[in-house]
Amino acid sequence: MKFISNNGITDPTLNLALEEYILRSLPDTDDYLLFYINEPSIIIGKNQNTVEEINAEYVKENGIHVVRRLSGGGAVYHDLGNLNFSFIMKDDGQSFHNFKKFTEPVVRALNKMGVEAELTGRNDLQVGERKISGNAQFSTRGKMFSHGTLLFDSEIENVVSALKANAEKYASKATKSIRSRVANIVEFLQEPMTVEQFREKLLVSLFEGEKEIPRYELSEEDWANVRKLAEERYRSWEWNYGRSPAFNVRQTKRIEGAGTFDVRLQVEDGVIAGAAIYGDFFGRGDSAELAAKFIGTRYEASAIGSLLDGIELPFYVGPVTKEQWLELML
Repeated sequence: MKFISNNGITDPTLNLALEEYILRSLPDTDDYLLFYINEPSIIIGKNQNTVEEINAEYVKENGIHVVRRLSGGGAVYHDLGNLNFSFIMKDDGQSFHNFKKFTEPVVRALNKMGVEAELTGRNDLQVGERKISGNAQFSTRGKMFSHGTLLFDSEIENVVSALKANAEKYASKATKSIRSRVANIVEFLQEPMTVEQFREKLLVSLFEGEKEIPRYELSEEDWANVRKLAEERYRSWEWNYGRSPAFNVRQTKRIEGAGTFDVRLQVEDGVIAGAAIYGDFFGRGDSAELAAKFIGTRYEASAIGSLLDGIELPFYVGPVTKEQWLELML
């Protein structure tokens, strides 16, 4: 594994573009590790409806970036007290959805610092009942990344104010709000340190046993391509917000082990004329591609069931059965 420096950039559009560029363009003969810290931002999951995840007035008043990432999962708040890590590598067919593989070395590093963290649920790191990290993954063309947040010394009140809590998601948890669930790592450290010192300790721990941390140096051409990608994708309104048609059917449900789903359909004369699928789920495939498959299908159980027989649901939405999906749509 080689470490890639982001040169201290805090612009989320450039950091997400860098992550994607490493994934798609660098040689897959190596695995890569990337760290980045973003200025105040809301980073939206690939499958989410942006306008329903953010507190738009608060975001505007406080100049917070809103950027969609490639991976699934839920919306997260980033600021200068939040360290992000990303493992970028070949997809061996066994690692997607295996969050333990990627969080274990991070947990070990935190444990060495006296932070009693552990992986809980699908993709969170917690200390006791309080969340300090969320993780997400993306896979394409035989390559993948698994990335996560580390709330080091973040402004928790901004996390609460900038995001809209999904009642469906929190109904299944023995907690009352985002505020009560999240915590900063600094609360648990045995000795005080800055986020930069924390980053260095984490880096050394992840490369434990190496005399010198192996690095991959990006060329100026690489950086030019990163800037181009940031401009074309991550600063685009179409990517970050997108347009969606009006819908007259909406079904929202949490499926244990898979995530929260929000299915919207435009049904005209008993036939599905438009469809969109939102949520914090993880899938290899594009949810828009899945939604398009339902267009032109009669809005009734037998027709949708027949269609589902030819669709590999887990590829698009994770561990969901045909029966669970039918309940969700109908």
